[in-house]
Amino acid sequence: MTIRRDSASAEAALLTVQVAAAAPALIVDRDLPDRFHAMIRVRKPDLLDGWIAAAGESGLASFASGITADYAAVRAAIIEPWSTGQVEGQITKLKLVKRQMYGRAKLDLLRARLVGDV
Repeated sequence: MTIRRDSASAEAALLTVQVAAAAPALIVDRDLPDRFHAMIRVRKPDLLDGWIAAAGESGLASFASGITADYAAVRAAIIEPWSTGQVEGQITKLKLVKRQMYGRAKLDLLRARLVGDV
């Protein structure tokens, strides 16, 4: 149900048809993430309200309520061209190194390891 439908094997396609016949609500739940990704890729924030309404009545209701709680941030993420991905990556790297060195070193060795002097 989560693989790309255009690249699914014949066996996977048959299974999807069987699941669709047995539980049509799963097909709706499968299509909602695709719609969300498409909305972000094409940068169409006007589709967000309709998506939240549809997702609120599906198995993704919890995710939709989280989107509603952070509505302004999600809308800005769709509209704005920048992201915090680079900053988040640096923070993750710092935390990883810090956890690896926990109890073994002081700030000077941590700085040397992050900057690359060692």
